[in-house]
Amino acid sequence: MDPGTLVLAATPIGNTDDASPRLRRLLAEADLVAAEDTRRVHALAARLGVRVAGRVLCVHDHNEAARADDLLAVVAGGGTVVVVTDAGMPSVSDPGYRLVTAAVAADLPVTVAPGPSAVLAALAVSGLPTDRFCFEGFLPRRSGERSRALAALADEPRTLVAFEAPHRLPVLLAAMVEAFGPDRHAAVCRELTKTHEEVLRGPLSDLASWAAACEVRGEIVVVVAGARPPVGVVTDTLVAEVLADIDTGTRLKDAVAQAAARTGTRRRDLYAAVVAHRTATDG
Repeated sequence: MDPGTLVLAATPIGNTDDASPRLRRLLAEADLVAAEDTRRVHALAARLGVRVAGRVLCVHDHNEAARADDLLAVVAGGGTVVVVTDAGMPSVSDPGYRLVTAAVAADLPVTVAPGPSAVLAALAVSGLPTDRFCFEGFLPRRSGERSRALAALADEPRTLVAFEAPHRLPVLLAAMVEAFGPDRHAAVCRELTKTHEEVLRGPLSDLASWAAACEVRGEIVVVVAGARPPVGVVTDTLVAEVLADIDTGTRLKDAVAQAAARTGTRRRDLYAAVVAHRTATDG
């Protein structure tokens, strides 16, 4: 007997209209739906006008590993198991990762039904660079651990995306001001795709003051601009950016000129660093 499939299916992060036709079909036809909250998946199915015909099993962070064997037995027997969370993409700060690794280890088929993602939605509307970013999920709750985590990210050049609970947002933003400086630009995205969606953009100090002065509610995603290298300093990251431009067909001279103009770096110094890197690599 051929095995079935484990399917990671994204669910709406707020607006039910974002549900895909494929999600509707999967909920209606799957042999088993592994849901973070069974009440929520039934409520979602009702809003979508779908009847869940298969078995629905509660699978969350605390029991995912224990239930993996039972779920994968369905897949091994030819069935379809659909994994859904309360909102967004399974395994992204939500259950799903352990199931996928177990399925891969058992050589069982795994696929994805992509859809809404709070990470990408917040990044897209933040107004901050989207070409390179890193996702940190929920940062540590304890102040010492959080401070150490932010200190390690202080020089990260990529745009940073993180989740946070509304009641902890003022503390997180204050810690980011301390670690990144008050002028680092950021965006607080609240209730994305919902009726009261709100995106606040500005320096971290302004956002921290706003959060401290009001009662923040709803689902929160924080997006922070990456660190900029000191003006005039040739960094490995800057050299890598020039090399990436060259790989796309830009002439060395032009790539160096564009990067130098953008960062305030001396063109001669940057050119020499790029040539030295290429020589060392080719050699």
